Amino acid sequence: MTPIQQLLQASAIHPEWQQPLQNALHSVDSRYLQDLIADPQWLPGSHQLFSAFRRDRSHCRYILFGESPYPRRQSANGIAFYDAAVDEIWSDAGLSKAVNRATSLRNIMKTALLAEGLLQPDSAGKVTQGAIVQLDKQGLIQTIDELFSALQQRGLLLLNATPVLHPARKPQIEARFWSDFVASLLQQIQQHSAQLPTLLLWGKIAQQIDTLESAGPYPRLISEHPYNLSFIQNDAMRALFSEWKLLQKANPD
Repeated sequence: MTPIQQLLQASAIHPEWQQPLQNALHSVDSRYLQDLIADPQWLPGSHQLFSAFRRDRSHCRYILFGESPYPRRQSANGIAFYDAAVDEIWSDAGLSKAVNRATSLRNIMKTALLAEGLLQPDSAGKVTQGAIVQLDKQGLIQTIDELFSALQQRGLLLLNATPVLHPARKPQIEARFWSDFVASLLQQIQQHSAQLPTLLLWGKIAQQIDTLESAGPYPRLISEHPYNLSFIQNDAMRALFSEWKLLQKANPD
């Protein structure tokens, strides 16, 4: 079995992505892929490397590129910004302790709260835990699973520009192994899409995708990484989150 076959077999992938992923992986150095299979140290691991591709391709409206997996094994699960160590979103203190410690996730939540008009910033422009405590959360989503389910329902494919975090290499170096993979994947999506999804490029590593020739035909929205507080004030991201309305529970039929 080839390294490509081994990696694809290790992950649960939607059938619509099997062929595009197989084709794109042919652009990655086979020795590098073989090293990944032999090395258990990197995150998120072979069985979760392509977790983002468990969703279908047909209803993909956005491809969100983050930078790299979380640096904690309990958090990294192959889906960009999805901290697998988080469960409940809220607590008696506002955002739960786990969300509040996950800086990017915390800022994503604050952006959503402002964009949906659920809170207003204080006089210093901040969204405080005290303000979140006062918010009526009865009609809001309660868990990280519900948040990322809502993102997928809005048509997001949640990728990291560098899907592997290796303890021996910086993400910027690791990203070089995957640049051709991303380029090939975008080219194949273009060939099989009646309407191209919008690329959301969050952070410096993801923004390098903007220079790829295969990214040229795609609509794009580029922003700083959510790790930065300025993300919360980014007008383009606020408008996008306002359209998504991620925090409201879906009404049962």
